Amino acid sequence: MIIDAKVKLIDGMQFEGMATSGHTLTMDADEISGGSNKGFRPMELLLVGFGGCTGMDVISILRKKRQDITSLEMNVKGVKAETHPHVYTDVHLEYVVKGKGVESLAVERAIALSLENIVP
Repeated sequence: MIIDAKVKLIDGMQFEGMATSGHTLTMDADEISGGSNKGFRPMELLLVGFGGCTGMDVISILRKKRQDITSLEMNVKGVKAETHPHVYTDVHLEYVVKGKGVESLAVERAIALSLENIVP
């Protein structure tokens, strides 16, 4: 499968990204970095995308296991390197899964399977 997106400079440090679906979003830097802070910062966007991918995967796995999931929330945090303000060394994921009769072992297994598919 090919994933296609276009990114173009709008102004200053502000960029617009467009998916093949035609949906757009704005990326920008904070004022300290020369931006206007009017959109996602690129690293935030990467973390949102990573969280979305793993979240969709976990929900898909749990539904196949007939788990009745009513909600999933994720906290995704990038940890900055001590040596550089724009380099991230670790990403931490925290899942909050709610449902009726959801088995915690099934959730743990779904998360492990999802991460095996994404992180080598």
